[in-house]
Amino acid sequence: MPRENRKRGKKQKKTQQVAPQAEHEPEYHEPEAGPSWIVSGPDNDRPSDEAPFGYVDSEVKAYFRTVDVQLREWQEEGYATAPADEDTDPNEAVDRRLFFVAALSEMSGKEKELATDPDCSTILERMAYSMDDFARRVFVDRLSGSYEKLFKHRFASHVCQTFLEVAVDTVARECRGNIPPPPDAAAGELPLMRDMVLELCQELVSNIPSLIMDPFASHPLRALLALLVPKSFPLDQRASTLRSKKSAAYKARQGPMKSVFIDGKAYDKPAPDTPLEFKEMAEHIVQVIKEQLGANEVRALAASQVASPVLQMLLEIEAEQGSSHDPDSLSDRVLDGLISQQLETGSVAREASDYVGTLLRDPTSSHLLETLVRRLPQEVFDVVWATYLQGKLARLAAHPVANFVVAKALERVSQAQLAEACQEIQPVSDKVYKSARTGVLRAMVDRAAVLKAHEAEVIEVITNGIGVDLETLGGRQAFLPCILRLLTLEVREWACMSMVLLTFPQAYGKVKNTSTDVKVEEETRQGNRYGKHVQRKDRGDDPMSPKTQGAILLQSLLQLSPPHNQVVLDSLFVQSIEDQIALAQDVTASRVLDVVLQSSTVSFKDKRKFVMNFIGHYETLVDDRIGSRVGDNCWAFADTYLKEKIARSLVRHERDLAASFYGKFFARRLNLHLLLRDPEQWKNLQINVQSSSHAATPEPRDAPAKQSKKRKARVEDEIDQLFEEKLGKKVKKAGLGVDAPVPSAPKVEQKVEVMEKKRRKHDEAMKDRNLQDVLGAIKAAPKDDKSHKRKKKA
Repeated sequence: MPRENRKRGKKQKKTQQVAPQAEHEPEYHEPEAGPSWIVSGPDNDRPSDEAPFGYVDSEVKAYFRTVDVQLREWQEEGYATAPADEDTDPNEAVDRRLFFVAALSEMSGKEKELATDPDCSTILERMAYSMDDFARRVFVDRLSGSYEKLFKHRFASHVCQTFLEVAVDTVARECRGNIPPPPDAAAGELPLMRDMVLELCQELVSNIPSLIMDPFASHPLRALLALLVPKSFPLDQRASTLRSKKSAAYKARQGPMKSVFIDGKAYDKPAPDTPLEFKEMAEHIVQVIKEQLGANEVRALAASQVASPVLQMLLEIEAEQGSSHDPDSLSDRVLDGLISQQLETGSVAREASDYVGTLLRDPTSSHLLETLVRRLPQEVFDVVWATYLQGKLARLAAHPVANFVVAKALERVSQAQLAEACQEIQPVSDKVYKSARTGVLRAMVDRAAVLKAHEAEVIEVITNGIGVDLETLGGRQAFLPCILRLLTLEVREWACMSMVLLTFPQAYGKVKNTSTDVKVEEETRQGNRYGKHVQRKDRGDDPMSPKTQGAILLQSLLQLSPPHNQVVLDSLFVQSIEDQIALAQDVTASRVLDVVLQSSTVSFKDKRKFVMNFIGHYETLVDDRIGSRVGDNCWAFADTYLKEKIARSLVRHERDLAASFYGKFFARRLNLHLLLRDPEQWKNLQINVQSSSHAATPEPRDAPAKQSKKRKARVEDEIDQLFEEKLGKKVKKAGLGVDAPVPSAPKVEQKVEVMEKKRRKHDEAMKDRNLQDVLGAIKAAPKDDKSHKRKKKA
């Protein structure tokens, strides 16, 4: 055979007899000869597990990539608003709408293919937030009949989850009767979103037990349950309930996902009353799971990382229905028949189950027990407390997993149970504190504050764990720093000594100078040069840095009734003023100082003492990003007399405050020029501000400069205020109406003459004021600024 007619590949052995081809078998064509590196691409019409509805055309995929880029840019910029000034393009909103409509037209008929594509699925999620109610209904209708396959798909499951999340707003508007008409009357009748959701549930209800165990289907199933019963899942907790940490992190990397047409804050909140059919469907789903799954299978779901969050939501729905205490309920099955036995025997104590004890210490299943402890009826909770927690708190409170369940249980204990908890945890309080299990201690403090009982015992438990004696001055002084840094008194003294030795190495010899020490020393030297506090990036590893857990515990202690909360206030007031300013300028510790002024249980005398402690040091306090916020809170709390004392203490520091990046905002509140020129007018201004608002709103630190129109309006307001102070509100603007009584002519002329005199006096005062402002600006100018003179050429 000539060489040019030969084919590549391994030769096949000749068969003696070739069987005739069956009629139903497709004809097989031998591939043409060609280079071995040529591989035929996938057939777009042939379904596979990755693309059960076919592959997306490359041109369509390229188009949607441009759509994704444009939507991402608009979402970062914000929503399109009406033109506020001449610089805003009036056609921007129209262009966005036309662009989005074109993308929806291109998507029509390809919804399932795009949802299963790894690249286009994220684009559909981004578009879901900008769709109106009609477009969302069209999309959900196009997916009907294939939801089981879509829920189990790796990429389409995220699309279904996102559309079910945004469907909450659409269903809420439909419940209020806000149903938009279709853009085309000849397009046909489209079902409402609530009807399509019920059809979706009917499609999936028979296969829900298998969907719970599926790693992809469990997430959209959570969104479906939250849509059916929104009352059980508040908006602030819905994000952590519906999405895993990995999914939330991936979605965060995609940038902000919000509408490009309306403000996200303008979204309608879910209606408190959902359709009655939704509640009935949720009850039906719970009943189907009870019928199709046995007790052992339900307990297997509790230990699964995939199914346990869904089972947790089902327990919430069951508790909302009021059937948690029924025998053979889901709660009864998870608790290994505890509820059934309690109903039969009526006894509180029973033998503990090893299965529930395992769940108590499991990182996954402990969340399920937290839900049970929080939602169980009181009589069932008492049985759980007596069976699994009472007598074991000393061991469970310090456990790395079980302490969360104990803390959740302590939030609903009775007075007798709280007293028992204090007695059990008292001997091991130092171990609980050293292991940083402050959630148990915080729960005890919060429950004692609610019950108004056993507050002294709770304080004794905490002080015993720290190892301080509140009868001594040193113990009171160390109480707040120890809790704030989660250190015992012994460890804190050792840490302070170590810092002293590291600061002065000549006291005990040379210290090895590493590159890290040199870097920290250089940063500290630069920070001191500019007068700023330098915070190290690894402050979490610093044992002397305030901890969030300690700050939360101190905030809870301040909510106790007096005199039990006095232990925190006494420890705060014995600190030096430098330490108090350091606490106020720390991002974590400053929250404790906020609660001092906000707590209703802290006396007015202590709040006033706290504000007066900073007098003479406010210029240092407000010269910081965090400290300026504390200074604003102090100024909002102070009365007129106390504000005057604060302002007069800062008169000599006016130039420093004006030059400070953060202090200048606090200086604007003081209005020192008006205080020095007319103290009575300054006091009246502060009284008016305090009467109009009980708490002053802090100005944003990056507020733009005010325009001249606002300055003119402010001057006019001052003129009106001056006339109202001198004349009173004798002439009202409303009196100029038709129905207002017209005063007599002589009285009108007298008032006009008086007003003209006051106007002339005010004009003269304004001239003097402008002169005083110029002189004040000249005095405030830096003395060491020298004019640069040009050198004369030789």
